[in-house]
Amino acid sequence: MNAREAGPERRQDRRQDTRPGTRTDPRPDTRGPGAAPGEPVVLARDVRMGYGGVQVLNGVDFTVAPGEVSCVIGPSGSGKSTFLRCLNGLEPVLGGSLRVLGEEVGHTLRDGRYHPWTPKHFAAFRRNIGMVFQRFNLFAHQSALDNVACGPVHVLGLAPAKAREQAMEQLERVGLAAHAHKRPHQLSGGQQQRVAIARALAMNPALMLFDEPTSALDPELVDEVLEVMRGLAADGMTMVVVTHEIGFAGEVGDWLAFFADGVVVEHGRPAELLADPRHERTRAFLSSVRAGKTPA
Repeated sequence: MNAREAGPERRQDRRQDTRPGTRTDPRPDTRGPGAAPGEPVVLARDVRMGYGGVQVLNGVDFTVAPGEVSCVIGPSGSGKSTFLRCLNGLEPVLGGSLRVLGEEVGHTLRDGRYHPWTPKHFAAFRRNIGMVFQRFNLFAHQSALDNVACGPVHVLGLAPAKAREQAMEQLERVGLAAHAHKRPHQLSGGQQQRVAIARALAMNPALMLFDEPTSALDPELVDEVLEVMRGLAADGMTMVVVTHEIGFAGEVGDWLAFFADGVVVEHGRPAELLADPRHERTRAFLSSVRAGKTPA
């Protein structure tokens, strides 16, 4: 067994004795509808992307296997969030290859030619990917329950009563069942972000993307969101997490990637990368973060 194959197994073993109620049964198959057995959930090779004349991604290589948690750190402007948005087609890939859930993002090879995806194809693809942003983006006029039920009703075509039943299950999963009928303004920032996570989970995604989900929160509210994410990781959810929480990345991640200048400068096991980074750029960044000088 190689190091990558040992990742989810290593994380699951580490948690079995420390998290009451944590699942210890085999991990669910989270490859996605288009992926073949053994195929990674995310496979990026030399991915390039830019805006106008500004190059943002300069050849990103990145792989995520089913059930793995891959965390991404790096300075502001390094391309972390742009890469995350490429994963679900919110930003176009202009060079290289990006396969997510068994599909080449943005186009299909048919009859020897590449055909751009239609808006309908993009929408179908994104149904299998949950994304949680820095901002919660909840509907202010709807309750937490209705915010979570909205997607299954309007996108998946679920009956409203069934969608609300499943939405309540997701709110219970993130510890907010007692607040189901409150509107966003009646919830703390941490609670709103947990509603946003429940909303993403209600679509039953094969892959979850987190774009610095705690960066907009007051410090005392961060842990409640991270605890929900720990639970998802323990349940076997495949996750890519852009984060400034270095401790969380070291604790939960199977892999850690350091982005700078639009490339993955260094990639490895979190404990090894954080304790003994190989590259000077990584060492300088981590030193600044630990000194409180540079936001991750």
